[in-house]
Amino acid sequence: MAGSEPASAWKESGKLFRENYLSSPDRDSNLDLPVLGSLAQHETSTLANYATEATPEEIETSLDAALKAGYRHIDTAFAYKNEDAIGRVLKKWFDSGKIQRKDLFIVTKLPGTGNHAESVEKYIKLSLSALQMDYVDLYLIHSAVGKKDYDRSPAGSDHQAELDMNTDHVSVWKAMEAQVDAGRAKAIGLSNFNSRQIKRIWSAARIKPANLQVELNVYFQQRELTAFCKALDITVCAYAPLGNPDFAKKISGKSDLKFSSPMEDPVVGRIAKKHNKTPAQVLLRWIIQRGIVVIPKSKTPSRIKANFEVQDFNLTDEDIEDLNALDKGRKGRMFGGHVISGSSHPEFAFNEPY
Repeated sequence: MAGSEPASAWKESGKLFRENYLSSPDRDSNLDLPVLGSLAQHETSTLANYATEATPEEIETSLDAALKAGYRHIDTAFAYKNEDAIGRVLKKWFDSGKIQRKDLFIVTKLPGTGNHAESVEKYIKLSLSALQMDYVDLYLIHSAVGKKDYDRSPAGSDHQAELDMNTDHVSVWKAMEAQVDAGRAKAIGLSNFNSRQIKRIWSAARIKPANLQVELNVYFQQRELTAFCKALDITVCAYAPLGNPDFAKKISGKSDLKFSSPMEDPVVGRIAKKHNKTPAQVLLRWIIQRGIVVIPKSKTPSRIKANFEVQDFNLTDEDIEDLNALDKGRKGRMFGGHVISGSSHPEFAFNEPY
């Protein structure tokens, strides 16, 4: 199977999003990824001790609100421990006839404990079972850091697992390709990988990575990494596009960690007032106008709806210039080694410039 065939075979379904959802960013990639998605709230975060928690009931309420608002791109992960709740909501919508599976773009991720060639199939099957689906539209390797595998257990969590210092990205990628061949994933990609790791996988891949999901916002703009991905025809998806203001407040009081929220930046506020929009809408629009997919996270129905309403205005060149000037470079990274576990691992992604 040629490298472009698995993703291009699904381009027809992407027409739905271009014609009825949001205009797709200008790009040549074979993956038609909706430019605005809903990041399913963690029930219990495995990325950071300070992350906001949400009950299964809150997850179901927020996902219901997202679907009602018009979101059709849903992002989750095995590590978030919320796939069961998402599966219940989606089944309800499918059974009601309000929506069909082909209308949705579902993304989930292989956990660090699955970063072994022999574990990939097990974990995607667990995710599919929880989601009550036969396939996902995009399956990502969640982290470049491999951890020792364990059977799924309420007592275990990904961030507590022991590091596996022998992570082999190429062999794991071959197992990811097998999931496309088996019809369990339409496309495959990466999350929290650096340029060196991406190029190594890309060079060895039969099915090229279709997407990279990374932290990206106006304070951490990832210019070099996004340009690198564009050159390889890899789409980029931004998590924490609003800077995760609740998280920033929680960790800014921990030791020497200090983070401010772009939502409170006076430049963002001024531009929002100019367009009669919220700061969040301005921040999301800035990312979309860069041709980057964005997945804002909220469990408040009114904010979920407001975050979706970014199609009816454009930032001016002057606006974009002012927002571009807010970049703090690597100092703007919130989810670095002080938050994401595995900094002693040889494949820890955030030791590279990009």
